[in-house]
Amino acid sequence: MNFLRRHGPRIAVTLVPVVLALWHATLATEWAPIHRLDAALYDIRLRATMPGTRDDRIVIVDIDERSLDEIGHWPWGRDKVARLVDELFDRQKAAVLGMDVLFAEADQSSGLGSLRQLAEGPLRGHPGFAESLRQLEPALDYDGRFAQSLARRPAVLGYYFTSDREGRTKGVLPAPVLRGAEYAALARGQGPVVPPLQAYGWNGYGANLAGLVSAVPLAGFFNSITDADGVVRSVPVIAQYRGHYYESLALAMFRLVHGRADLLPVLVPAVKGDSGLRVVEKLLLQTPGALLPVRVDASAATLVPYRGPGGARGGSFGYVSAAAVLKGQLPAGSLQGKIALLGSTAPGLLDLRVTPVGETYPGVETHANVISGWLDGRSLIRPDYARGYDAAALLVAGLLLALALPLLSVLSGTLLAIAVAASLAGLNFWFYRAHDLVMPVAAQLLMVVAAYTLNIGYGYFVESRSRRQLARLFGNYVPRELVREMVKDPESYNMQAINREMTVMFCDMRGFTALSEQMEPLALQALLNTVFSRLTRIIRKHRGTIDKYMGDCVMAFWGAPLETPLHARLAVAAALDMVEELKVLNAEHRQRGLPEIGIGIGINTGTMCVGDMGSYSRRSYTVIGDAVNLGARLESLSKLYGVQIVVGDRAQARAADLCAWRELDRVVVRGRQQAVTVYMPVADMPEDDTWPEMLHAYRECRWDEASALLALQPVGSALRDLYASRIEAARQRPPMADWDGAYRFDSR
Repeated sequence: MNFLRRHGPRIAVTLVPVVLALWHATLATEWAPIHRLDAALYDIRLRATMPGTRDDRIVIVDIDERSLDEIGHWPWGRDKVARLVDELFDRQKAAVLGMDVLFAEADQSSGLGSLRQLAEGPLRGHPGFAESLRQLEPALDYDGRFAQSLARRPAVLGYYFTSDREGRTKGVLPAPVLRGAEYAALARGQGPVVPPLQAYGWNGYGANLAGLVSAVPLAGFFNSITDADGVVRSVPVIAQYRGHYYESLALAMFRLVHGRADLLPVLVPAVKGDSGLRVVEKLLLQTPGALLPVRVDASAATLVPYRGPGGARGGSFGYVSAAAVLKGQLPAGSLQGKIALLGSTAPGLLDLRVTPVGETYPGVETHANVISGWLDGRSLIRPDYARGYDAAALLVAGLLLALALPLLSVLSGTLLAIAVAASLAGLNFWFYRAHDLVMPVAAQLLMVVAAYTLNIGYGYFVESRSRRQLARLFGNYVPRELVREMVKDPESYNMQAINREMTVMFCDMRGFTALSEQMEPLALQALLNTVFSRLTRIIRKHRGTIDKYMGDCVMAFWGAPLETPLHARLAVAAALDMVEELKVLNAEHRQRGLPEIGIGIGINTGTMCVGDMGSYSRRSYTVIGDAVNLGARLESLSKLYGVQIVVGDRAQARAADLCAWRELDRVVVRGRQQAVTVYMPVADMPEDDTWPEMLHAYRECRWDEASALLALQPVGSALRDLYASRIEAARQRPPMADWDGAYRFDSR
């Protein structure tokens, strides 16, 4: 009550932008400026992270200005297009051809139509004309020649859907990738009513001639999605027309790359509870080797993962002029194994789009970028739960600012606001880079700025002198984490020593002595600083307190000053992350020619004494006790077992459900009488693992059985060699009858 009485007005002022932002995020009211800012931030992020390299797996066969000058205006005669297709497959050995062009009307350029009219009109019954026409028809039927060229070849025709009042249609649609009845069979299961599938829908189309459609294995639409600002950021992958579902040009080509893989949509209920819709969570391509997932968003669309600027000079994809291909000017096999897309960059053909990476971007490259992303395993989407995430982030960050800013000074409040904004932006970027998920962030950042500004403006002259004095008094003695807690509630914390169950970690660099002899002092210093910085960041991330650095060893503990029952879980989770971080660090070292680093980690849980200890001239917040000493012993055992992490039984018991575990040994270390069982965390445990049976046989003194089971373990592992030597020694000198299976170490 005192807190609310003192800080209530500032909290209320801070919550105003939070409530407004939540109003926007929950769709009660959508503000266009926030959407525009989100789109602009997405564009910046996309441009900053796009690879900017060329994907040589895909090539654009460009109907460019040169092609129009040398071959003629578009559309060309189908005989020329047929020759182009023949050249691409027969001589250039393209793997798949997709056409970002339309062939909706019959080709009249050969004059065959006029000759047929003559045969049915003025020259009807002429003795020689009908026979001559019959002989000429195969050569003059350019559409037929084009269809023959496409037949039995991995080519994909393109078409488009339209939305107009009349619902006009032209040409013939291909078979849908998912018929309405097939969708109903997939969606049925929760009742007799089949909810509709959420996907972009149209009421008209422009498609290809029937003879051409029947000649190709697949066809796909080449529509894109233009946002309110006129920018193309996404494309539909599945579209709905009259209850049936059709695939995009990119998806059809991607399926053809994988041998015309069958498509299985995975359906889930839409997040929007009042819609009754179902959405496609992902598409599974049933390839011979495995099920290949292609993620889509709630509208069965995907964002385009643009690689870089467009066009022949953009460098994202290789370009060849259609005229050069048609004239046979490319060396044979130049496109062997490549995915070819026939499209145009000529301004007169109006296939240039505004995109985040360019205002005159070739439309054909949008399909190329999508295919390139799928080939790399990337599906850039806005998930159906993005709104919920936005609301949750706003709520958490808003409450944090509302409750914390009134307690902080101007400087601390500024740092907190920056940290919250950076965290929100960093989390958003992590979703983008690590999981290819595009989450909203504009409302969150605007909320942080507004909440901070209102709060500071309201309480600019209010300072918390007692908190600053407390921070100055204890800042030299305790970690920053403790200082932050103490300034929130000073009476709950003191520096007096107490006994508490905690978890301690020792992490030691292996082979450091050899490294120190090989490296120059400055290089060694830089190496140590880098390793310790990376490991320390992980420890602090998991709420650990750094005790001290001892040469090449770092010591940390959990459970004080911030008491938590999860201290063992946090320590083990930190150790697992440290091992993964070391892999990343060693990969960087290999690239830079630096030596690789190994670590050994020992973790133990027990009662320890924690507090401010030392002399009058130097003190530190540290832990001592038998459980701490045992943690150090466990770290030294990691090298003996050939593993990176050794965990005592009490810590393992408190983190048992965190991961799988392998029991390593039962030991009595120097200075102790009681045996402790030690474990190592593992990613997963094989179902046929014989290690537990081997340990049981070993402790039951069944040496032959233990040896046989040990032989099933990987050759060359330190554990196998260790137990083999123990079994051999036990055969020579059997243990006492009351042996408890524990191995006793007489040295550290």
